[in-house]
Amino acid sequence: MNILVINAGSSSLKYQLFRMPDEKPVCTGLVERIGQADAFIRHKQWEGDAEKVTERTGGLPDHYASLHEVLAILATPGTGVISSPDDIAVVGHRVVHGGEQFADPTIITPAVKETIRTLFSLAPLHNPANYTCIEVAEKTFPHARQVAVFDTAFHQTMPPQAYRYALPESYYREKRIRVYGFHGTSHKYVTQKAMVWLQKPDAKLISIHLGNGCSMAAVDSGRSIDTSMGFGPLAGLIMGTRSGDIDPSVVFHLMESEGKTEAEISALLNKQSGLLGLTGTNDMRDIRKAVRASDAQATLACDLYAYRVRKYIGAYTAVLNGLDAIIFTAGVGENDVDIRESICQDLDYLGIRLDLEKNRTATPGLRAIQSADSRVAILVVPTNEELEIAQQCYRLPGT
Repeated sequence: MNILVINAGSSSLKYQLFRMPDEKPVCTGLVERIGQADAFIRHKQWEGDAEKVTERTGGLPDHYASLHEVLAILATPGTGVISSPDDIAVVGHRVVHGGEQFADPTIITPAVKETIRTLFSLAPLHNPANYTCIEVAEKTFPHARQVAVFDTAFHQTMPPQAYRYALPESYYREKRIRVYGFHGTSHKYVTQKAMVWLQKPDAKLISIHLGNGCSMAAVDSGRSIDTSMGFGPLAGLIMGTRSGDIDPSVVFHLMESEGKTEAEISALLNKQSGLLGLTGTNDMRDIRKAVRASDAQATLACDLYAYRVRKYIGAYTAVLNGLDAIIFTAGVGENDVDIRESICQDLDYLGIRLDLEKNRTATPGLRAIQSADSRVAILVVPTNEELEIAQQCYRLPGT
């Protein structure tokens, strides 16, 4: 069964084509910096053991244009991996916010699409992009089954004391205002891998997903019991363009002192803050270059970023009443050795000790980077949201 997985982020789009049940992808691709002048696509496919790479740059103003370009590469005569759109049986879509309506992978219908639309305001950087990709895929692969896999689903196991806010009861009962959590597909995938590596199905884990969007999850025996993002994906850690945790009084102050509108404040906190607001760029690789050039603002941004993660590690260790491992994953978590080092410093009391040499030695796959005397494992686990989505689609009845 050919399953094409589309994973649209706020400024990126990843995709993989699987011939399930084979877990090795036929091809993979990444579109980065969508909407910027230096946007690019990097597509990889395999012919036997040989890897072929196709790269294209520029001309990608939005997710709609990006996905059209991706689909053109997939079907290029002579070099493409499909001969016609009918070769694709299922298109699996990562959708960020499913509210309380969706706790499982779901076949997409007009009613499901409309519900995704109603949740735009809760995930303004993602749900619109996810919706656009669904519409493009429906037109491009008219005979394929379209399936949505929701980031919020994994966190439906949280207890009420973790997902409820201290608001009047009616706001939950009638408006369903609560913590939903995100990056659930990634947190589920990497914690499952960690439990296998630890040979401990009842492991107490903290999953740290650091990309353009960032979140953490406290996971006990494979079940999410708390997470840093909340009603929408704005809360918690400092992110590429999102502020993370902020005193709501700041919002009231900006409305009163500067006359900012709801739309302006939403844009400020979701699109103009975080690393972008602190440094002028949301790309950690560019910020790292600035740190090496002794840029004080870039250094402060990295310190703030790491400090926020450390605070959550302490909180989640308390919530779990113990800790077997912390997991670094996603683009920054897997690749930025300096951020991992900054986060893990001064955590000796919790038994978390990093081996500096192991941290800086990159090897493929899951790797342990804690020192020999660390009581807690420190794991780098490459996430694979696309494979997790493909597996959920493959297991879904009706596909």
